[in-house]
Amino acid sequence: MPSYNKVILLGNLTRDPALSYTPSQTAICEFGIASNERWTGQDGTKHEEVLFIDCKMFGKRAEVIQKYSLKGDLLHVEGKLKLDTWKDADGNNRAKHWVKIDNFEFMGEPKPKEQAKPEAEDDSDIIPF
Repeated sequence: MPSYNKVILLGNLTRDPALSYTPSQTAICEFGIASNERWTGQDGTKHEEVLFIDCKMFGKRAEVIQKYSLKGDLLHVEGKLKLDTWKDADGNNRAKHWVKIDNFEFMGEPKPKEQAKPEAEDDSDIIPF
């Protein structure tokens, strides 16, 4: 029987995307997305559940995410669920799911980071008296 692995997320970045490169110079952009679900229970109580999902994108488009995204920006991503497994320092088996991003869409005006963060004003010529 065929299987299918596709993840679609819409959420806010939980941190500024981090860019690194493999030894063969393939770009890797790592970031987190927070996705909220809100509902009202039968008794009228409001509930909210927040999921924090780790994501990675590879290649030239990974550089685009890092260049034009900041913590808090809304991003729509599509990809595949992946699983990393390892042994910790105590020899215990550990595992973590993450999403390998295949495609993304900015859900707002993309802006270069140079324009996104305001520059600190130079106040060296101000006389304090």
